[in-house]
This record gives sequence, structure tokens and C-alpha cells, in this order.
Amino acid sequence: MREVELKSVVDDVDACRSRLERAGARLVYAGRLEDRRYDSAERRLASSDHVLRTRVYRAPGGVKAELGWKGPTNYEDGYKVREELGTSVADPDSLAAILGHIGLVVTRAIDREIVQYELDGTVVRFEQYPRMDRLVEVEGTPEGIERTIAVLEMPRPGFTSERLPAFVRRFQERTGERAALCDSELDGTTVYSIDDA
Repeated sequence: MREVELKSVVDDVDACRSRLERAGARLVYAGRLEDRRYDSAERRLASSDHVLRTRVYRAPGGVKAELGWKGPTNYEDGYKVREELGTSVADPDSLAAILGHIGLVVTRAIDREIVQYELDGTVVRFEQYPRMDRLVEVEGTPEGIERTIAVLEMPRPGFTSERLPAFVRRFQERTGERAALCDSELDGTTVYSIDDA
């Protein structure tokens, strides 16, 4: 499967959500999303631009998890494009233990509260990190992405194919404060590299 997406900082999530809902978007998830990226100690996956991650959705209705892989990043006509594979996982804690037993380590934790919609085959996800700008990600076909951005009524030039580290750097330059993409970075328990985001 190919992942095609753009991201932007979003100032008024409530207004954007209202516009999506008026356009017929369906709310598919609201709750906590926890990503853990794994690699060898030598960072063999990162050096070839591959991502192996677990993703856990925690909401009042229960827990859902998946294991995913992303291939090297390409850029086509201004969109970020990656091959992506994933599968559901029944027990995320056992999976984490298995990955550890085969020598993989967590190279980045990302925790956020999200609200995710689907509009005519396009996925829109609003993301609130522990300490960082709120982001909106729009994923689908290029045509669907453009239609959805128009529905959001956000400035088109704000949407970019840049990766998360670029947003982190801009936040830190603007505020003078270190971003926290996971809970353990808030209290300084863990300090991850920005480039691993």
C-alpha cells in the first residue's frame, strides 16, 4: 500500500472539525495514539530510511494495536509517498517483548491525543502532542487530499510533505522550548533525538 500525505500546523481544530462534519466526514477514532519505533542498536533501519513501529490506540472502548513497516520516503509532485505495510496485533506488550528479545530497541516514542476522520476515502487526523504545535495530517490520493484541504479552509501553502522533525525544529526555534513528542520527554526522563521523529 502507498501512503500519500501532507501535514500542517493547525490553529483552530474545533473549526476544522466542524467544517469536516458539515461536509459529511465520519469520525472514526478519538483517543490516545502511542507509537514506538524500533531499530537495531546500530540504526540499520534508519540508515536505509525504513521504519518499523508498533502503534497502540487507547480509547474508552478498548485497546487496538498494529505492527507497521514503512519503506524509503519519496516525493512526488509535492507529496510525501512511502510504501507501507501493517497488520493487527492482539497483544502489544508481548510484541514489544518479542522485538526486544530479537535485539531491537525503541529509538523513538511518540504519544499524542488524536481525532481522526474519513471523508470520501481521505483520512484526516488532528494530533496533539505533549508539548508541540497541533498538527493535521491529510492522507489519501492527491485529488482527495486537495479536496479535503479545501474543506478545512486552511491556507494551502501551510501544508507540506516535510517529516515531523521539521515541525519540531520550527516549534523550538519559535518558542525557545524543547518539544516533547512523548510523555517521558515532558519530565526529562527520556531525551530522544529530533531526527528519529
